[in-house]
Order: sequence, then C-alpha cells, then structure tokens
Amino acid sequence: MAGAAFFDLDKTIVAKSSVLAFGKPLYREGLLSKRIIVKSMYAQIVYMLVGADESKMEEVRESMLALTRGWKQDHVASIVAETMDEMISPIVYAEALELFDEHHAAGRKVVIVSSSPEEIVQPIGAFLGVDDVIATRAKIDDEGAYTGELEFYAYGPHKAEALHIYAAEHDIDLAESYAYSDSITDVPLLETVGHPVAVNPDRDLANAANDRGWEVRKFARPVRLRDRVPVPPKGPTIAVGTIVAVTGAGVATYAWWRRHAARFS
Repeated sequence: MAGAAFFDLDKTIVAKSSVLAFGKPLYREGLLSKRIIVKSMYAQIVYMLVGADESKMEEVRESMLALTRGWKQDHVASIVAETMDEMISPIVYAEALELFDEHHAAGRKVVIVSSSPEEIVQPIGAFLGVDDVIATRAKIDDEGAYTGELEFYAYGPHKAEALHIYAAEHDIDLAESYAYSDSITDVPLLETVGHPVAVNPDRDLANAANDRGWEVRKFARPVRLRDRVPVPPKGPTIAVGTIVAVTGAGVATYAWWRRHAARFS
C-alpha cells in the first residue's frame, strides 16, 4: 500500500481563512452586509494572531450556519467558481504547491482535509490539482437552499475518523502517509499518520509538536496560481463549465461522504 499526503487548507495551503476570503464577492452578490464584512475582518485578524481553538471554531460554525440559512447552494458555488482566481490565487503558499509536486512524484495522493464547506474546498482542490477533498457538508433542503444545519463537520477528531475510512477505501497506508496543519485542533489528524508536520503552527500546536518531536515548517511565500497553472477567462459560460469540472473531480468524495454520513452525525 502507498501513503498519501493530507493537507489542512487555511493557513496551511492558503495564507488566511478560505471562507472569509470570499467575503467580498459574497457582499457584491448581496449575500453579506457591510456589518458582517467588518465582523469577518475582525475575525480574520483574531484567527491570524491567535489561531483557532475549539471554542472559537464552535462560535464561527454557529454564526456561519445562521448566516447562510436560506442561501442557494448553486448560487454560492457559482460565486466561488467565478472569483477563484481573484480571491484564492494570490494567497496560495508556494511551499504547499511544491509539496504537492513532491508527493505526486512519489506516487502519493494529495488530499485536502478542511473544516471549510465543500462548496469552497472542492473548487479550490480542483484549481490546485489535488486528488480529493474531505470537507464540511451542509444540509440542503428540497429547494437547494441551506437549512442552517450540518450533515458532516470536518473538524477535530472527525478528520481523524474520516482518514481511517478514506484510507481503508483507497488502500492507503496511514503509517506511510503525511499530514500538514497549522492548528492545535488538528492534533488528531496529525496523530493519524506516520509523518505529521506542523505548518505555521499556532502556539499550542508548536508546543505539541516540540513535545512529540514532530517536524515543523514555515510557509511564507504566496504565489499566484496563474504563474503555475492556466486560469480560464471569467464569464458566466466559463463559470458553469468550471462548476461542472469541479463537480466531476469531487463526485467520488461527495458520494463517499453520503454513504458514511451517519457515522459522523
């Protein structure tokens, strides 16, 4: 069995919160108010300075669920697809992309494991050329709108549980696998693999990594994706095509989570 490489997203692959990165286009589309944007900016500063512990993450989760109730899933997906280059490309760490190349060259799958919603993580994964994603999935009603509840929250110990199931289904040796994260909340994820790496660790994870003898890396070189991969022109037609491509790339992961959702409810 071969190993794989599992990457957290925020502050590990990209330099800030992937959800908050899309605040501007969501505001332009009328989904967010100026008050929410200001609050999000404050949350981003706190997140960057002190990291995310369980209480902070729970607060963010509850506020986001309340905020997105009633939003249409396809509308959010189209906004993400149309603004991917604008919002995400400038904040991707070059060091993460180099590791993607190294792991692919060694025959390992590259998988993003993120607490951010799949509507954001799947397009980012397709944009970056990863093999799969595991992400938070919201409940959707019969009209295609968010209900304000979750089917799966890809956070903390749930990430570790997900890796065991994913590894079993894809014939992956976790002892030969790598995991990368910045947050103390991802200790369960890092403990699951044979090669844990703390990337830009918050204070608590830095201490945990030191106690356990884990490798620590510093990522500090954002690079625009257009310098590494072709970026399609913007426009409604291209946006629809992008969504279709992303859906195709992520359909196996989505179906897998549908089969196993009950385990994480």
